[in-house]
Amino acid sequence: MLTTRTARCKLCLEPDRVGVLRRPGAWSRNPPWLNLDGEKNTCGDVQRAPCSALKKMAGFPGLFPASVLPALLLWVSMWGSPASGFSVMGPAQPIKVPLGADATLPCQLSPEQSAAHMQIRWYRAQLSPAVLVYQNGQEQDGEQMLEYRGRTELAEDSIGRGAVALLIQHVRASDDGQYWCHFNDGHISQEAAVELHVIGLGSAPHVRMMGPEDNGIQVLCSSGGWFPKPRVQWSDMAGGKLLSLSESQSQDGDGLFHVEASLVVKDSSLGNVTCSIQNPVSGQEKASAIFLPEPFFPRTSPWKTALAGTLPVLVLLLIGISYTGWRQHKAKNREVKERKEASHERAKMAKEKEEAYLAKRKLEEDLEQRKALYNKDWKKALIYPDWRKEQFEHVSVSVNHENVHQNNSDFTKETQAVLCNKQGGGNLLKLDQKGFTKGRYYWEVDLEDTDEWTLGIYDEPTEKSELPNDLREMKFNVLEKKGCEYRALTCSCQGISKEESLLIEKCPQKIVIFLDYEDSNISFYNMIDGTHIFSFNQAHISGSVYPYFKLKSMEFSPSA
Repeated sequence: MLTTRTARCKLCLEPDRVGVLRRPGAWSRNPPWLNLDGEKNTCGDVQRAPCSALKKMAGFPGLFPASVLPALLLWVSMWGSPASGFSVMGPAQPIKVPLGADATLPCQLSPEQSAAHMQIRWYRAQLSPAVLVYQNGQEQDGEQMLEYRGRTELAEDSIGRGAVALLIQHVRASDDGQYWCHFNDGHISQEAAVELHVIGLGSAPHVRMMGPEDNGIQVLCSSGGWFPKPRVQWSDMAGGKLLSLSESQSQDGDGLFHVEASLVVKDSSLGNVTCSIQNPVSGQEKASAIFLPEPFFPRTSPWKTALAGTLPVLVLLLIGISYTGWRQHKAKNREVKERKEASHERAKMAKEKEEAYLAKRKLEEDLEQRKALYNKDWKKALIYPDWRKEQFEHVSVSVNHENVHQNNSDFTKETQAVLCNKQGGGNLLKLDQKGFTKGRYYWEVDLEDTDEWTLGIYDEPTEKSELPNDLREMKFNVLEKKGCEYRALTCSCQGISKEESLLIEKCPQKIVIFLDYEDSNISFYNMIDGTHIFSFNQAHISGSVYPYFKLKSMEFSPSA
């Protein structure tokens, strides 16, 4: 493989002019026409920078630090024309050398010419330090890499024809890789690359049996001293390739590879297996074989064969029995759980019933106690109209058809008074008996949502009045509703003797009237919510008392 680099520069040959080698590929950023001296000093068609100018710049450390000066000199050395007087040729193919042998890396100037006066530099990754430096007719040790000292020399036999070769003694694994052959002749610098391949053939593979493994025999192959990393291949007697079970490679301190590969052989008929280790560069390989006697392979006894056939059936049977047992156990647990839950539920229901019974008994006892207290002083109590009814006699009232409008057909005779949706002109209720002259009585009237009504009693003196109309002798104790206003009235045909406005938030739908003749008491209760509405106390009742109800407010006129 041939690789060259070309650069032409004018070096100063006088004592006050300096020439330096350049790093491959490191070209100056300054244009070649730049004259640091301010002059046009030329050599042929190439402009150059006199070394005196460099000296002048070196005299100003503030302008160019000392560490920058070598690079500046390197740039100066690259100014020149791309044309060159020679080229450098290396071998087209890599040089292959066994590990530990001596290597010769050739390099040739073209056209042939003497290279004795040139600077010759062999290097690897960088110009300095170098593998070898030849200048002024001898090798220079100042820039040589430590690992090459005492192991390299330049073959000068044909240097007069421009042929030089780098000799490396006792090649190591670290010597493997690319080298550069660099020539510098004043203003001309050329180089070429040479590839060195170090070939390390390791020891013969050591193959041994490790023992039974996975119904076969495990075989291990190991070898060391290889470079570069080798390839391992198992094969049988027929040359068929076998896959390794595992493979590991490691490097020692000298960079040489040690390899181990294992194989599990299950076929007892193979007989021999071979382990081959090959160098990938040279293609050379070393191989070792091992014979595997058939008796060494694990034998399968008849009972194992029978077990292998029956074991799956036994496993399936065991799984079926286990599953059935698990299902039965689960069902039994579920049944026990359901029984416990049912027992708990029954106990809970019995407890709730007992608690409800005790609560009911307590409520009944409390109710009886409260009722007993109520009965002791029921006259003063203005609550519980249902209990109050027990102290009174229920009377039957019916519709007075004589005072009902002729088109009204909605009334029926019942034990309670019925609301008439049509307004009438007089009392709508009549007793199925004579007026009350003594005792306690109650009756109920359904009002619904009537907008105007008058409800209560009137008493009629037993003795006839001298007035022409008996109505004028009547005295009324009534509740009156007109729109949203309520009032209690004690009145007669002569006028109102007592009037009291009532605050009732919710319109009563059904009212019960209690009459206590001996105590002259008339009480009104809302039967929907059991609240007391109003009571006429000391009403001075005399004569016969009758229920009174009409769908109008009171009118104080002969027609009332």
